[in-house]
Amino acid sequence: MEPHEEKPIIYTMENKPIVTCAGDQNLFTALYGSLTQQLPREPMEWRRSYGRAPKMIYLEANFVQFKEELLPKEGNKALLTFPFLHIYWTDCCDTEVYKASVKEDMQRWQAVLRLHGSVDWLIVVVESDNKKKNKTNILPRTSIVDKIRNDFCNKQSDRCVALSDPLKESSRSQESWSSFLTKLRTLLLMSFTRNLGRFEDDMRTLREKRTEPGWSFCDYFMVQEELAFVFEMLQQFEDALVQYDELDALFTQYVLNFGAGDGANWLGSFCQPVRSWNGLLLRRPIDMEKRDLIQKGEASLLDLRSYLFSRQCTLLIFLQRPWEVTTRALELLHNCVQELRLLEVSVVSGALDCWVFLSCLEVLHRIEGCCDRTQLEANSSHTVGLWTYATEKLKCLGDLCGLVSENGPNSEDLNKTVDLLAGLGAERPETVNSPQSPYKKLKEALSSVEAFEKHYLELSHAAMEMYQAIGRLRSARLVGKSLAEFHMRKGDPQSAENFLLDSLKSYVSESWSLPLTHTRKQIAECQKQLQKMDEYLQTSALLASDSNLSDEERKHFCQEILTFASQTPEGKGQQKDGRVALSMSSFTQLQELRFRPASALVHVGAVLQLELRVCSLMLVPVRVEQLAAAVHFAQEQPGSTAHRRAAQNPDGTVTFPAASPASASPALELCEIQEHSPSDNALNSAGVACKNVHLLMRRHDSATSLDTPNAAPNALNVEDGAHLLKATDVTLEPGDNSIVFTAPSQKPGVYTLRQLCATVGRVQLVLPHLYPVVQYEVYSQEPQLSIQPLTENLLAGLPQQVKFTILTGHYAVKKGDALQLSNTDSMPVLHSNTCSARILSSSAELLGESALSIQSSEKVTSISLPVTPPYHTLEFLLEVLCHIPSSPARMESERLTNGQISHRARSRTRFNSGMAVIDHKVSVDCPWSIYSTLVSLTFHVPFKVKHSLLSAGRRKFIQVCLQNVSDTNFRLTNQTLTENQHTPSLELLSLNTKTHSVFSHQCVFSVWELRWSGVPPVSLHCEFSAAFAPADAPDAALKPYRYDFTLESVSTLYSVSAEIRPPAGEQHCRTGALCRLEVSLTRLTEPSDTERSDEEFSDTDGLRTTRLMYEVIDNNSNWAVCGKSSGVVSMPVAAMATHKVHMEIMPLFAGHLPFPNIRVFKYLPHHASPVIQPDTDSCLENDSLSLLDKTLEDQGDTASLRSRGSVQSLGSGESAQPRGPMPKRQAFGPGQVFNGTQGRQVLVLPAADHHVMEVNVT
Repeated sequence: MEPHEEKPIIYTMENKPIVTCAGDQNLFTALYGSLTQQLPREPMEWRRSYGRAPKMIYLEANFVQFKEELLPKEGNKALLTFPFLHIYWTDCCDTEVYKASVKEDMQRWQAVLRLHGSVDWLIVVVESDNKKKNKTNILPRTSIVDKIRNDFCNKQSDRCVALSDPLKESSRSQESWSSFLTKLRTLLLMSFTRNLGRFEDDMRTLREKRTEPGWSFCDYFMVQEELAFVFEMLQQFEDALVQYDELDALFTQYVLNFGAGDGANWLGSFCQPVRSWNGLLLRRPIDMEKRDLIQKGEASLLDLRSYLFSRQCTLLIFLQRPWEVTTRALELLHNCVQELRLLEVSVVSGALDCWVFLSCLEVLHRIEGCCDRTQLEANSSHTVGLWTYATEKLKCLGDLCGLVSENGPNSEDLNKTVDLLAGLGAERPETVNSPQSPYKKLKEALSSVEAFEKHYLELSHAAMEMYQAIGRLRSARLVGKSLAEFHMRKGDPQSAENFLLDSLKSYVSESWSLPLTHTRKQIAECQKQLQKMDEYLQTSALLASDSNLSDEERKHFCQEILTFASQTPEGKGQQKDGRVALSMSSFTQLQELRFRPASALVHVGAVLQLELRVCSLMLVPVRVEQLAAAVHFAQEQPGSTAHRRAAQNPDGTVTFPAASPASASPALELCEIQEHSPSDNALNSAGVACKNVHLLMRRHDSATSLDTPNAAPNALNVEDGAHLLKATDVTLEPGDNSIVFTAPSQKPGVYTLRQLCATVGRVQLVLPHLYPVVQYEVYSQEPQLSIQPLTENLLAGLPQQVKFTILTGHYAVKKGDALQLSNTDSMPVLHSNTCSARILSSSAELLGESALSIQSSEKVTSISLPVTPPYHTLEFLLEVLCHIPSSPARMESERLTNGQISHRARSRTRFNSGMAVIDHKVSVDCPWSIYSTLVSLTFHVPFKVKHSLLSAGRRKFIQVCLQNVSDTNFRLTNQTLTENQHTPSLELLSLNTKTHSVFSHQCVFSVWELRWSGVPPVSLHCEFSAAFAPADAPDAALKPYRYDFTLESVSTLYSVSAEIRPPAGEQHCRTGALCRLEVSLTRLTEPSDTERSDEEFSDTDGLRTTRLMYEVIDNNSNWAVCGKSSGVVSMPVAAMATHKVHMEIMPLFAGHLPFPNIRVFKYLPHHASPVIQPDTDSCLENDSLSLLDKTLEDQGDTASLRSRGSVQSLGSGESAQPRGPMPKRQAFGPGQVFNGTQGRQVLVLPAADHHVMEVNVT
């Protein structure tokens, strides 16, 4: 570069900040190369105002010779021509020379700078060692520098820099050079900051005046673009892009406001008609032609947008963001079309299409120029939009110019083509040598039909491949649909059909209703031209039921189907028999199916009707020759699904989901699954299962679907079906229809409806799957016999009615068939001549009654049955009587009323809820089986009886307690008690009334006095008998009741009496005072032979005695026994032998106190072996035994005190060693001991006569 030459300013990326150089030009020329190379090597931090983030920039400069013309004039805001720094170069070392010429030259230089207000300057003094050697009388360098600073830099000493011998490589020179470069960068940066800040303020002020009249967007555009140029010059491309984006947003807002009615005056220049549509130009850094038009205010909207986008594109590419260019380009092209409409700009028809097409290809070529093929393929998602848009615009141009029609363009179309090509102008120089330039492609495409088809197909296939590569199948199929329309207009329906079918898949799977309808219409047209009648009819069926079409169109397609159905088969295009199968879902919509009966469970041969309700989607009546339903038969166990179906559809109605023919996948149906432990039935796991997974998981793209016209179902041969539901000559009216079928029920099993087929001439309407599942069941039942009581409990002893129920099942009861019942003595069958049987149908409807013939023999009762058809019910009633056993069993360890234990007898009876239960097995021989049927009947004994033996001295009484344990009230009469052995010396005297009413859960007591003469009986075998009947029954209904029992040890052996005497000197007993208790034990009779074997006797001095044990206790805590409370006495074995025992007792309470309880037992020594097992409380402790073996006189020190019902064992208090087997005590029988103290009382007075009464007065 030569600094003295003036070069023109070119607005390109090569612009650099201008720095003027004054002074010694030769000196500067020598340093120019090193200066331009080393200045941008190191970055500088640029801190800007308004809080903007600092940036590191590399500074470059364009050094030019100083001229006054370069200084900005007043009002000139151009930054690219603005000199940011002025440098004065000198190597003067002589003071005289400085004073003579250099100083004066510097003064002139400074004066010019001050005149133009420039404050950014620098004086550089270059020192050379060679000059120092030649001139020995010169002053040191510092003297010249100091003088210059004093003359010109009084307040800015840093504006003068000394550069020491810069051309040498010494360390001093390098240090001086580095310091100079740093100073130069700093001053340049300071100048940038100050001048750019001033420029931005002026620009901001200008922008704020945009609402004033006369404000021009083009002028403001040039100002802000100047700022963008400066940022670009400083390689701050992001900041430069921001300036263009702001201009873009400002202009867009004004256009939108214009469309809303708020227009600016300056927008009028952009509303001029479009005369050129040569597209974007992105191959130049700056399109100077369009910039000049903008600067002059003559640019059109397309010119402004083209220039603005070209600048944005250039900066984005420098920022290595080429894919953002494609995105912005697509937005620009769409926005420009809308802006032209908002501004109401006049545009030649097709001009915008040309401009968009050329712009798309220009952007794509620009991106291809800065990216390799691998990057383009990886980022095809960013460019595919431009390819698609270009394809659409090319198609629009083909339609406009007549290049798509079969006949080609006419003269009018050719004129339009010429006009469009004229608006393109001449090809730009940048693309003249490019064979694939957008200009050449468009011109060639519009030149002929063949060329247009070639370019259009190339662009379309390229766009489709890109969409498929990036997975955007919807967009690819949309392009394919556009291709299909192109092929249809070209007369190639075969190629068009393939693209349309691909598009149809997307619309069906995603339920796009309107596009689906439109595409089907196009497919139908293709198929009709290709003579694909099967597919055409299937598509016509779908269109005939499509609500998006008008009624006329729907009727047209429906008539197409009916016309074909009425024709005679011709050719080989259809099935073998000439029939065509179509989807029934296109014609009708299933609503519900109702079973009659609702249970959908019938026996073999029964009538089951199915009412199918359908909604015809056709707008005209359709006559169906035959409507058949294919039924799948499975020999499963009937009833396996009946309960589940009854729970889901209690009214027997199966409702089909409301879905359109173009519906998507069926709805998800879930059911709960639980797994329980087999041991304790605890829940182990729970889950959810899908019941229709086979429908949800199938592949929709490859599976046969009736929603697509290329997949038709196969025709059904309804004559070959083994199980069919048929309805003939049915007319389906538009809307709701009802069709009734009669279901086959010849074999038992589960019948499932699989398919529906309606025959309309040559057309079959097929529904291959029914959902939800429709099933009914046919069962074959074995004959069954059941015998049930009419009441809750059968009562023994009374006639009871039982109900015989015969379910005939598949067996037909014939004349002469009879039931053979085995007779038992304990339960006879009562029958009468008026017994009749009722015959009921399977639906429990009474069909009739017939008299029964019952014949009985010794072992068998024969019941003749009336004639009954299969699967009917036969019912009749019989009376049976269960005899009550005379000795009913009692519960184990059950005690009688007098305390005697009654042992269980062996019987088949059992107890249930307090009543004895008798089970009877009845053997029945049925005519339909060779085996006997055992039927169990359970009878309940209504009574519970107990007996007891009562004593009053020597007198004996027998008491029988009868308790009614049932819920029925009875009348009891004729109670008698007899002795089975008929002993003449015995007499039973009744003390009872004749009749009693026994209510539910009440007792009746009957008493007889036992009298005898002579020797008393040892045991009695008695029988209690009575007659009973329900309380409201007549006397003829009375039934006998017997109860047998045995009494042992009837006579009284011992009598016990006692007296309580007060202390000496007292008339009555008093509390706390010891009283004397005298107990008398009297032997009443001589022992009999049986008693001798039961008792243990001993001889002492010729006197026979037996040992008795007595015990005095008070369970009511009224008395305290002082001294010994029990003991063993030796009782003489003689009539009226008496033994008395004395002891002291103390009353604890005042009043009439009952006597203490005195108990007497048989005492059996340890060597005795009693016949009867003693009670559990009959064992005595060893210490007591040792004491009881002593005489009574030796027991005085071993007494214990029994207080308040507590009993202490007799003993010495010392532990004794075991002495072999323990002695036993045995209770007497209930009538062997008469205790005269029971019921006696004694008066006990308080201990003192005075009483204290506490009165509380409130």
